[in-house]
Amino acid sequence: MLKSEYMAALEKNKDLKLQVKELTEKLQLAEQGRDQVQKQVQMLGPQKKVGAFGTVKGLRTNPTVVPDESVNPRLAKILEKVAVNRELIVALANSNVKEMLEVWYSNIKRAGIPNYLVVALDDEIAKLCESENVPFYKRDPDKGIDSVARIGGNHAVSGLKFRILREFLQLGYSILLSDVDIVYLQNPFEHLYRDSDIESMTDGHDNRTAYGFNDVFDEPSMGWARYAHTMRIWVFNSGFFYIRPTIPSIELLDRVAGRLSREPNSWDQAVFNEELFFPSHNGYEGLHASKRTMDFYLFMNSKVLFKTVRQDARLSKLKPVIVHVNYHPDKLPRMKAVVEYYVNGKQDALKPFPVGSDW
Repeated sequence: MLKSEYMAALEKNKDLKLQVKELTEKLQLAEQGRDQVQKQVQMLGPQKKVGAFGTVKGLRTNPTVVPDESVNPRLAKILEKVAVNRELIVALANSNVKEMLEVWYSNIKRAGIPNYLVVALDDEIAKLCESENVPFYKRDPDKGIDSVARIGGNHAVSGLKFRILREFLQLGYSILLSDVDIVYLQNPFEHLYRDSDIESMTDGHDNRTAYGFNDVFDEPSMGWARYAHTMRIWVFNSGFFYIRPTIPSIELLDRVAGRLSREPNSWDQAVFNEELFFPSHNGYEGLHASKRTMDFYLFMNSKVLFKTVRQDARLSKLKPVIVHVNYHPDKLPRMKAVVEYYVNGKQDALKPFPVGSDW
């Protein structure tokens, strides 16, 4: 009898566990639905009637996430001291880019920018920053990526930033992500719009390539339908972009970091742009993130500078916010020449350099 009662109790307990599991799943689904509703209410507010013709505008600025300091309490304390209005410049660096880093932070200091931080990927960079009174954050060891951080080249280190940057966003900070081959001439925070999830400099070199154009593809064999219209834009530069702490922004970082871990030979900038721009289609859900292209004369790439600006008497009088030496491998001498030209007023400082680069 006792054995029989024991077996009956076990069976009853099993049924109760199944019921609890089902209720838990239903509760989770209900909470997810509630979260979606809350997001929609927060983003859209009360329902509105459509306004007059030409007055309707859709939502562009997504709400920021609730800061979660438990993600990284040590980093949270550093950011609290360094950030201004919960935003700052962040650069990753190891000893391979030490000389460029010195030019990088020297000009940030000269431009009077207080809110910047170096993520030191090895001890040498941490010691350098400490000796030069440069705000820095030394990551805790990570067996999975620590060797890449210490000895990796530009592209390898560039891929790490999407994983590391996630914590900054979770802590509720807007980040101006910066490569170290950039010369700062003005405070970039005075020239941002902050109306999009991602605000990025462009690899484009004129209005069409930077901001988009209708490119007509010609296929004569199609006869009457030989001309196909295509929309083109040159890629965002993944070495300089402003990213707000929103759900789409964090999803972008997760997507890019995930793909780079699965596709180790992929270029991070290509993946960054594919995830930002590819639309939803069969078997793929596109990212719903708002984006803005920065003014390419203010946030200038080195193609614009060496191909166009230095040759034009009017444009050469403009002072950009930053110059990114992204198009040329001889980065350090060109960075120093940019400083000589814009900071020290040496008019012939840019002349010795060719438009392109020698292979």
